[in-house]
Amino acid sequence: MVAAFGSRTSRCSVLLVRPGRCAAAALAHCLRGLVAHEASMKLKLSAVSLFVALVGVLSFIFLVVALGTDFWYIIDSSELEKFGNYSEPLSSHSGLWRTCNYRSRCAPLVNPFWHGNRTFTDSHKQLLNMHGTVVILLPLSLILMIFGGMMGFVSILARAYLLLLLTGTLFLFGALVTLTGISVYIAYSAAVFKEVVCISGKQILEGIDIRFGWSLALAWVSFIAEVLTGTAFLMAARVVGLKRKRDQKF
Repeated sequence: MVAAFGSRTSRCSVLLVRPGRCAAAALAHCLRGLVAHEASMKLKLSAVSLFVALVGVLSFIFLVVALGTDFWYIIDSSELEKFGNYSEPLSSHSGLWRTCNYRSRCAPLVNPFWHGNRTFTDSHKQLLNMHGTVVILLPLSLILMIFGGMMGFVSILARAYLLLLLTGTLFLFGALVTLTGISVYIAYSAAVFKEVVCISGKQILEGIDIRFGWSLALAWVSFIAEVLTGTAFLMAARVVGLKRKRDQKF
């Protein structure tokens, strides 16, 4: 694309120094081609700008909802409750900050950063450290998206190549942070499951359905949207960079 435009601008430059009616007609045709190409590039940049605005906002909203809801991990004991006489429901759903039963009674999870006077085994400390990592990384990704959104707004208005490039890199780094947080949470959930089985035995799992919930699914969607936003900003930077090269050659 750059080479084609370079040859076109070179031909236009040559026509500028050639006298004659034919040269003037050819020059007018060449300039019309340049104007049409410029309009096409502006349209592409506008489309990319609209895309990053929409997908970036959705990514932020999805992650906020994921962090604020309590359906990351679901324990469904409805089958077990049918055949037993239990005064309290056994089913529960958990988020990053608390765990709730299906009567909307919630209790906060153990604070991974302050344990009070309680003592924990090494395995419990490892679980708390993993939980603490998750509750640091995912809010950090939100902060990165906020800064990325502000930088992206300015960079699109200014059409600044370096700022667009930096914004795209920041969103991709934020996506990496989100992916790391999700991966640590999955590993944390597996470690908790293993610890419970080790303490209580496999018979405790009979009649219980354990699965990840829609809050985690929203976090995954947010991660994908972050990747798309970062990639779109890099594409916008490429469009602006190509336009700058064409202007310099012309």
